[in-house]
Amino acid sequence: MTQTPQPMIETDNLSGWIGHLVELRQRLVKSVLAVLVIFFVLLYWSSDIFNLFAQPMIQSLPAGARMISTEVTSNFFVPMKFVLWVSFVLALPVVIYQVWAFVAPGLYQSEKKLVVPIVGSSYVLFLVGTAFAYFVVFPSVFGFMAKLTPLSVEMATDIDSYLSFGLTTFLAFGLTFEVPIVVIVLVKLGVVTLAQLKTARRYVIVGAFVVAAVVTPPDVASQLMLAIPLVILYEVGLFLSRWIVPRPSSEPER
Repeated sequence: MTQTPQPMIETDNLSGWIGHLVELRQRLVKSVLAVLVIFFVLLYWSSDIFNLFAQPMIQSLPAGARMISTEVTSNFFVPMKFVLWVSFVLALPVVIYQVWAFVAPGLYQSEKKLVVPIVGSSYVLFLVGTAFAYFVVFPSVFGFMAKLTPLSVEMATDIDSYLSFGLTTFLAFGLTFEVPIVVIVLVKLGVVTLAQLKTARRYVIVGAFVVAAVVTPPDVASQLMLAIPLVILYEVGLFLSRWIVPRPSSEPER
């Protein structure tokens, strides 16, 4: 009994997967190179950049007080870690472009038109969120903590702990300011309807305060400064989604 020859579909699928993996590796390399180039350019000014980052804390300390370093290598590595974070944020447009270029062939034409405004607005909103944390949240939180410090205790924060707190806060507020974009994308893709999002408003409000209580320090001011913008930005996303037409169930041509 003769065997029917197997079609070449499996071979084509394998070669296609290999091609995607090769392209993914190339785009990852380009993204990493973009971050490293900016990192090495900024490395010379790492101390100045970290000092600028530490200003909200320094201004809240008593006169003549400074931050401390409890680890032998913290003075060297902590500023470098922060410069690496700054480099990633500055290179984020390049990283996002590489991601878009990789997934673009699988997008519909209507979705491709949304990429540039969504990516651009997302990047701007992330920067606005981090700026809000630096200029508004940091002075409020550190000033509040300084007032609560007993007279018998010297307020001196370790630079490694400050870096961890600062980056966590930047990330929390940067992602919080992305809420309108997330709402718009969900409505546009038809994942949820505007009516469903309005119905979920009460849960979002509760969730906002829960997230704020977990992410921010245990003071009411900082929790409100995260929860209230989160709720407001959710409402902004709902308002803008009124003019968004969901993708129809019939799939358009790619």
